[in-house]
Amino acid sequence: MTSSLFRPADELIVQYARYHRDQRNIATHLVGVPMIVFGVGVLLARATVGPGDPGLSLAWWAWGVATLWYVSRGHLLLGLAVSAINALLFALAHLASQGSQMQWLAWGLGFFVVGWIIQFIGHYYEGRKPAFVDDLSGLLVGPMFITAELLFMLGLARPLSRVIEQRAGPTMLRDLAHPLG
Repeated sequence: MTSSLFRPADELIVQYARYHRDQRNIATHLVGVPMIVFGVGVLLARATVGPGDPGLSLAWWAWGVATLWYVSRGHLLLGLAVSAINALLFALAHLASQGSQMQWLAWGLGFFVVGWIIQFIGHYYEGRKPAFVDDLSGLLVGPMFITAELLFMLGLARPLSRVIEQRAGPTMLRDLAHPLG
């Protein structure tokens, strides 16, 4: 897994895209992945680390490390975009973490679990297991993949879109009545 973490963004996204060609699966990921990121942010928002009183939350430390990784994958627009989206989700997560302990856990675990349920529904349509089962780097690549999909919808990062289509194939709607045909 360590060697796969340090590959360029296009290689990471192509590998991830091979598990995500059904348009319904991509749509579920556009909802589920941000929910998971938000849930993780909520759960990490109360823990503080580092100098100062009370110090930075563990969520912001995790965001900082992830941001360094995203922007160092060789696709600056994508790295900055995914980092900005994650920053927004983590800022909202900090707001959601301010309630009672039960509210904090409900927000964090609720979004985390429901996000995964939505993703697993998408993989039913795909007919394949989630990418992270074969390579844990998929847990970091997921937010990058959906950000790339959003950039493509906006008409940006077209060269990356072409690379994905050439190496992973076009998106499609899998025939659930005849899944092998």
